[in-house]
Amino acid sequence: MTNNDLGHASGNVGIVGPVSGTEMPRFAGSSTFTRLPRHDEVSDYSIAVLGAPFDGGTSFRPGARFGPSAVRQASRNLRPAYHPDLDVAPYQRLQVVDAGDVPCNPFSIDEALEQIDRYATDLLSQRHRLITIGGDHTVALPLLRSVARVHGPVALVHFDAHLDTWDTYFGAPRTHGTIFRRAFEEGLLIEDHSIHVGTRGPLYSGQDLVEDASFGFQVIRAGELDRLGIEGVVHRIRTRVGDAPIYLSVDIDVLDPAFAPGTGTPEMGGLSSRELLHILRGLPGDSLVASDVVEVSPAYDHAEVTSLAAATIVYDVIALMAGAGPNANP
Repeated sequence: MTNNDLGHASGNVGIVGPVSGTEMPRFAGSSTFTRLPRHDEVSDYSIAVLGAPFDGGTSFRPGARFGPSAVRQASRNLRPAYHPDLDVAPYQRLQVVDAGDVPCNPFSIDEALEQIDRYATDLLSQRHRLITIGGDHTVALPLLRSVARVHGPVALVHFDAHLDTWDTYFGAPRTHGTIFRRAFEEGLLIEDHSIHVGTRGPLYSGQDLVEDASFGFQVIRAGELDRLGIEGVVHRIRTRVGDAPIYLSVDIDVLDPAFAPGTGTPEMGGLSSRELLHILRGLPGDSLVASDVVEVSPAYDHAEVTSLAAATIVYDVIALMAGAGPNANP
């Protein structure tokens, strides 16, 4: 049995890898993401993985509060030592830690968002990057607030079946479908540098697209992938963001329900897992300052399909942040 089979990574001097006993099989041992060391077990880190178990902003099917634990569990399937498509051993190059979960108030949206903001602020800096596992998409707003304090306004690359730029739901201004309008209004986004990818399905009216464009977004609808191809989509994203710092937000419902049934608001006609991963691998990893992967609702999942997709996305973002090698083939 090799180290890869055990989920081990042999790190450089000073880097603590995801090791949990010399003979520990992947289905046992530490419950952190890919069995990473906990935040309090190392003196410093480059990337922190944080759970935000909150779904009080969900408008349809709840359950994303259980997403962080499900994604960590599914990450046991991964062999994280070496990423062949990006030609990088991320845990040898960077110290990555699991920072645990934010203790979110399940009864107050505003208090929960303040709690997420505080935790993210404590973890972020110019040299500390953050990947957050949600939770519903509402958690992206406090994360963007924290990121903007460190980096200023950012370019948002948003993978989702939905725009998430509506004004209110039932009079509530901060929900999983309104956060990017709020982010624009709060000056957290660089104007005319942000983009939605994978949107589809019906809207409330054509005015939704007019308002979305007024907030400085471009849109690549899911069906356009058939015409543009993966390289064309990557080119559109890179052209849009330029050299700006990037916040990457991935709602798992950007995937077709065939690939991600365990989510709150599924829409037919989405991306395949392979398409999404190859697009992500074409992004400029050195510009990624923070990311989230949200809306995994395990109660609607089957055989951990959705949780495994999310865990793989988190790992791919870590690998991107670590930097692709010379033989990368995204």
